[in-house]
Amino acid sequence: MRLLITGGAGFIGSHIAERALAKGWTVAVLDNLCAGRRENIPPGAQFYEVDIRNKAAVDAAFTEFRPTLVSHQAAQASVAVSVREPQKDAETNILGSINILQACVAVNVRRLVFASTGGAIYGEVADGTRAGLDTTPVPISPYACSKFATEKYIECFRQEHGLHSTILRYANVYGPRQDPHGEAGVVAIFCNRMLAGESIRINARRAAGDPGCVRDYVYIDDVAGANLAACEGRIPDPILNVGTGVETTTRQLAHRLQAVLGSHVEMHPAGRRPGDIERSLLNADRLVELLGPVVCVNDGLEQTARWFRERAASAGS
Repeated sequence: MRLLITGGAGFIGSHIAERALAKGWTVAVLDNLCAGRRENIPPGAQFYEVDIRNKAAVDAAFTEFRPTLVSHQAAQASVAVSVREPQKDAETNILGSINILQACVAVNVRRLVFASTGGAIYGEVADGTRAGLDTTPVPISPYACSKFATEKYIECFRQEHGLHSTILRYANVYGPRQDPHGEAGVVAIFCNRMLAGESIRINARRAAGDPGCVRDYVYIDDVAGANLAACEGRIPDPILNVGTGVETTTRQLAHRLQAVLGSHVEMHPAGRRPGDIERSLLNADRLVELLGPVVCVNDGLEQTARWFRERAASAGS
């Protein structure tokens, strides 16, 4: 197995790289280090400092490494940024992804695994329901639109070029090494601020003071495991939701982290953020059927908080 991971110096990509190396695979990381960190790249992985928007550089890296598998994690991943700068979002998430798809075809990649978004692509999920693959996507942010567009390009490349692919629609991923950027980084943001004794904000679902948006938080181990399973051909479905099917409000998340960290910082109500979906929850039954039980939120938060606590203690020593 020769696996190339775009965005492999980032939070999710670096965990995939570690798991692949532990299996004895040959791994390359392609990352522009805009959001990723060099120290996240595990020993033993080859590194290409490349922006996926640079077609010539992407082609050169693929030609040199000759991957048989590609895990495409690189993205502009902030909903808020996509609302402010939709051109930037599209340049990275659509045009950059087309560069990756063309490079896959050029070197005869056996399978592409694409990191899509279940947390944004389905739009508002009605109370009492979960978004399944039979739910029609209703993307309402430029970020969700760019991910959905890339899914359609992947289907085109499957039909026109025979590129085998698996699309993984992530819920809100959290865990060790997460950077506190964007909504998906709320666990990291809360951990950092609580450990520093700083107050946190609860962004509103509708009006300041409510419990905040409802999200499906999925632990990084389950996401990395789904990526490797897809690479190995153990996921027969073309698209799979990767989540827990358990809803958590922002305020509930804050209370759970306070309990784990023994922190009692102030919580300030804040307004709704542009582009925010009020409620996002995935039907992850098929994921469990294929790969087994997922990590429950309480256990995942405990492991994540422990990592952030140890990092803070190390930085202070």
